[in-house]
Amino acid sequence: MMRIGVPKETKTEEYRVALTPEGAQVLVEAGHPVTVERGAGEGSGFSDEVYRSAGARLGSAAEAWDGQLVLKVKEPQPAEYGFLRGQIVFTYFHLAATPRALLHTLLETRTTAVAYETLGDKVGGLPLLAPMSGVAGNMATLMGAYYLACFNGGRGTLLANVLDIGYGKVVIIGDGVVGQHAAQRACAMKTEVAMAGLSRERGEQLKEKFGPTFRYFLSTPEAIAAEIADADLVVGAVLVPGARAPYVVSEAMVQTMPQGSVIVDVSIDQGGCVETSHPTTHGDPVFVRHDVIHYCVANMPGAYPRAATLALTRETLPSIRKLAAEGLASFVVDPGAARAVNTYQGWITYPAVAEAWEMKERYRDLKELLS
Repeated sequence: MMRIGVPKETKTEEYRVALTPEGAQVLVEAGHPVTVERGAGEGSGFSDEVYRSAGARLGSAAEAWDGQLVLKVKEPQPAEYGFLRGQIVFTYFHLAATPRALLHTLLETRTTAVAYETLGDKVGGLPLLAPMSGVAGNMATLMGAYYLACFNGGRGTLLANVLDIGYGKVVIIGDGVVGQHAAQRACAMKTEVAMAGLSRERGEQLKEKFGPTFRYFLSTPEAIAAEIADADLVVGAVLVPGARAPYVVSEAMVQTMPQGSVIVDVSIDQGGCVETSHPTTHGDPVFVRHDVIHYCVANMPGAYPRAATLALTRETLPSIRKLAAEGLASFVVDPGAARAVNTYQGWITYPAVAEAWEMKERYRDLKELLS
């Protein structure tokens, strides 16, 4: 038995919740007491009464954080650091790009940080990152199309098929889940799509999948610079699991883009892949640099919380059940699951996080620590 807590998210305009009522019921029926902070599910359309009916206990933030296993959507915010006391916290951490103070607090409190975004599967995928990446990829094209409108300061290009003629050009940098969902949405609009990636074989597969308006090119600085010079929308979809995203679009490249064009940097959760990017919020989502509109919301799927929460719980629940039933040791026998553990007992246990913060002296292998 493990006590499980579900606090209400406190990040600005974050309406998701880490566990649906159905998920809570599964855990309760397995013998794990679940405490949900009052109001935690309201933003996703789940009332307190529905959680109560599922067998969960309703409580305060402190009571939810008192769980041995705390489930969240976004990394703990500064106001929540005082709740960290050595428990297991399972959430999207993005520790290579979040404030250094969070990592410091996790280490000082000996809190175990288990990160959705670095949990791997047997084929090298990131199953807990995938559902939110899919939402963000779809959003990237839709938000880009919206901000291209003249009333938003955009250049006035409609990403659409009008009387069998496609308009606009979308450049997508990255061919993973985010990039593919953004491309799928853009190709459905019959606009020109150029995607940067690192695999010719992947390119051939995607060209067959997306059709005649889709092109794939190998990602080099020269090729990216040439493609974005006449792009209406650029989607940054670069991911190095658990590490800070590299800048693949320089400020000099941004300066060559058309006036009123749009950049949607989905990689902003990991620091951003565009040199001119910085995190924004749903309440203030865009800024302009070099006459180019930048949309860099760090929690994009939070705009569609009900769909995002349902998709997230569907993917996380098997790992939550395993963690609650068997403890952290169960993760070590699975190399993919073990990669989800970013900090443990005052040590950094994910190499890319230690490298990002130049704290290699605080890194220890998880198996070594547990043995």
